[in-house]
Amino acid sequence: MNYRSVADLSQLLARAGAGLAPDVDVVVGVPRSGLLAASLLALHMDRPFTDVDGLVAGRIFPAGERRDVGDPATFLARPRKVLVLDDSVYTGLNVQRTRKRIEQAALPHQVRYAAAYAHPDAVRLVDLHLEVVAPPRMFEWNALHGPWIPRACVDIDGVLCPDPGDRDDDGPLYRDFLSTTEPLYAIGRRPGWLVTCRLEKYRSLTEAWLAERGIEYGELRMLDLPDAATRRALRPYARFKAEVYRETGAEIFIESSPAEAAGIAQLSGRPVYCVSTREMFMPGGVKETTYRAGVEARLWSARGKRLIARVGDKLASMLGGR
Repeated sequence: MNYRSVADLSQLLARAGAGLAPDVDVVVGVPRSGLLAASLLALHMDRPFTDVDGLVAGRIFPAGERRDVGDPATFLARPRKVLVLDDSVYTGLNVQRTRKRIEQAALPHQVRYAAAYAHPDAVRLVDLHLEVVAPPRMFEWNALHGPWIPRACVDIDGVLCPDPGDRDDDGPLYRDFLSTTEPLYAIGRRPGWLVTCRLEKYRSLTEAWLAERGIEYGELRMLDLPDAATRRALRPYARFKAEVYRETGAEIFIESSPAEAAGIAQLSGRPVYCVSTREMFMPGGVKETTYRAGVEARLWSARGKRLIARVGDKLASMLGGR
């Protein structure tokens, strides 16, 4: 799983921004996740920012006290060099719709289209891309809402609701927790499997809570042990979840505990996303960001720096000099 975090995105845009700053007048974000990328780039470049609606309507968001661009309502009244940025391009449908809308508006600006991350087959659909990321891929900002969720194993405690903590007494306190606990993270699609180390004897309470909260799912897999004391003695947490992960053939496991995420990844030989730390754990107990950081450190030579500089030069050439 090729995973990119918000920190990865910010670093990528900061590197590119140094080369882009002299030539871009305004950065435009493509709703919805493209607004994150465009806002970060505009901040790194200290440039005005707007969305596609704002560009068509001729308005920008105020740039703050550090950069005076005059009246935001009139900044786009004369021709500007515009960079329309999305977080990624995959099928190209979003960029095509955006391009058509802007072209129909017959704006006087010089517009170029870019994506922070591009599918290998989609690089030709934009004027500039900053990094090619092949599938399977996942971004932090849509980790719980992406198309992989129907093919995902999702933990309950720590993900769908908080961990029980000191209410896990295998008795009245725990039963009350199972019935009254509030939701935690919202999952945007119907998970294929809910996989929990809650005991089978609490299935009816768990199913009732899920139904009351309107949480849909494909299958609920629970731990078949007699009591919590046995569970604590055996500590089968990562092993049980890894077995279900392998058995179902799920695409990703979404876990709340970093230690269990590392264990599941190790035992299953497959990637695990940890919601509490926003990290991807790979087989071998290595975090994907740590692995890539080591690779990037070896590649970040004078040649790599020249490559980043050429990215800026390329966009500067496309947008034209001042």
